[in-house]
Amino acid sequence: MHKYMIAIVLALCASAPIFAGTYSVKSPSGKLVLSVSTGHETTWKLTVNGCTVIDDSALSLDLGDRILGKDSKVTGRSSGQKTESIDAPFYRQRHFSSCYNYLTLKMKGGWALELRAYDDGVSYRYVTSFKDDVRVKGEKVEYRFADSFDMLVPFTRNRPSKDRYITSFENEYEALRSGDTSKEGDRLAFLPIYIDLHENGRLLLMESDLWDYPGMFLHATDKGFEAEFPPYPANVQVQDGKYLDYLVDTEGTRSYPWRIIAYAEDETGLPVNNMVYQTSSPSRLDDVSWITPGLSTWDWWSGNRLHGTDFKAGINTETYIYHIDFASKYGIPYILVDAGWYESNNMFRTVAGFDIRKICDYAKSKGVKVILWVSKGVLGLKPEKAFKHYSELGVAGFKIDYFDSQEAAMVNRLALYAEAAAKYRLVLDFHGIFKPSGLQRTWPNVLNFEGVFGLEQVKWAVPERTDMPRNDVMIPYIRMASGPMDYTPGALRNSTRSEFRALDKKPMSMGTRAHQLACYVCFDSPFGMLCDSPSDYIKNDETTRWIVSIPTTFDRTVIPDGRIGEYFVSAREKDGKWYVGVLDSWNERDLTLHFPFLPEGEWKYRMFADGVNADTVPEDYRVSSGIVNSTSCVDIHLAPGGGCVMILEKN
Repeated sequence: MHKYMIAIVLALCASAPIFAGTYSVKSPSGKLVLSVSTGHETTWKLTVNGCTVIDDSALSLDLGDRILGKDSKVTGRSSGQKTESIDAPFYRQRHFSSCYNYLTLKMKGGWALELRAYDDGVSYRYVTSFKDDVRVKGEKVEYRFADSFDMLVPFTRNRPSKDRYITSFENEYEALRSGDTSKEGDRLAFLPIYIDLHENGRLLLMESDLWDYPGMFLHATDKGFEAEFPPYPANVQVQDGKYLDYLVDTEGTRSYPWRIIAYAEDETGLPVNNMVYQTSSPSRLDDVSWITPGLSTWDWWSGNRLHGTDFKAGINTETYIYHIDFASKYGIPYILVDAGWYESNNMFRTVAGFDIRKICDYAKSKGVKVILWVSKGVLGLKPEKAFKHYSELGVAGFKIDYFDSQEAAMVNRLALYAEAAAKYRLVLDFHGIFKPSGLQRTWPNVLNFEGVFGLEQVKWAVPERTDMPRNDVMIPYIRMASGPMDYTPGALRNSTRSEFRALDKKPMSMGTRAHQLACYVCFDSPFGMLCDSPSDYIKNDETTRWIVSIPTTFDRTVIPDGRIGEYFVSAREKDGKWYVGVLDSWNERDLTLHFPFLPEGEWKYRMFADGVNADTVPEDYRVSSGIVNSTSCVDIHLAPGGGCVMILEKN
């Protein structure tokens, strides 16, 4: 019997976990607790105010010959608190402090799991210390919600190729309930995703510090979401829908992206959430003095329309001389030359009638900088030749377009472009791109990202299916939390809901003129557009002077009021002035603005707001002024799709 008992015990031991334990880290306030349980399977859990909101969710990293997170054994741990002082020169606030508690679990086999808990979110990541390179076959990331929560989710819109991973990362938000998979089917969602915890606050699912690794999609499960990652492409030059059977070949000693759950007590905390920025790698540039944020003219949205000229407008030297004169007159730092300036797929051969050297020389004489559009396929994997050539001509940067994916090779291409551009002191604006994931901190010369359902959508929008004002009062709470967004506002033809039409060459916005101006205050956009024609801006001189008086970067940002999907109020400080922006959905409303953020004393304000007839004539606006202090209030009326801008100076 003794031998049989020993055999039974040995059999039980063989089937039991190698090691089991639960480890937790709390946010400094104690509201958030991130827990990890190890053993045969490693899981994580999030509690908010003592309530479990994300239940045991599996995590693992498949390296082919081993799976990190399976049969894990903790061999050591360290914990503590850290406070960082972060400079953010082109961010929504120029400087901020970041405090977090951390827990590092060192695992048998040369890897570790790092956990952090901030007051505005929690995160975890893998850190490996392997001598040899590794092949990542897959990663498991689960979000198993403990209850049914309301969510706002953006899904991919696939192109005709039907490659499930190719998308421009532009779509409106769908309202769903967690665990309800009836409508999702096989669709992929992209980040950030909004979760309403009701009385326990709000969450955003995000990621950061994305290097040499694919970006994360999510697909719905009966409990929430599970990650899906695009495999490595078979051809890094051509997006042909062919992939290899792994995610990436990468260094054995490295850290992996942070899996972030951002938190705020209510919606107004989300637009100023710092989780992506503060968990990303610090700047690799010692000197950023040459980087100039600011506004730019733009030719594409208005169809290169000019009037009152003695030349034919188009992609020619005369048109961009006109843009330069306009920019110089209004103190606009940049002009942008969009698609069509080079022949076929050769960016070193410009089209007839377009003299880039003459344009750059003239721009320099007027104190204006030139940005050139280029497709990523034309720029290729060796950008230095083009960057060197055009920087020597006087070009200040590039808008690079049509990335349309987030597999590891494309993620690496962004870093390649950012580093090469910095070498030649060029700024970049990425379009057709996934959300910012920290690159803007590491390479501050990358001033802006698209990856947003922006104003260009109205050029082809189906009115019955597109609601831009609703979109405009959602994206600050969700997409903008991950970083800046090139929404490209500034439309001068404005429309009511019933009168809107999609016109490619003479587009109009949904909502009022004041709504368009408020976008410049409300949206993070260090490199911003005046999307309409310079000729029309000259005709609308007062509107134009208001636009150019609003900075594109700020020293401080607060969100005094707002409700996701309904309205948004933002207040920003720059060099002692305060700028307040208000955006409304299609629901007409009266609001009372309060100013607790103002320092002591009296402040004189100027206000650009919806006119009394803006409900039927959306271009109608009124300008007024007054005096307020930190205890004052100002009542405003917002037309459907309306807005308001206030500029306050110490009296």
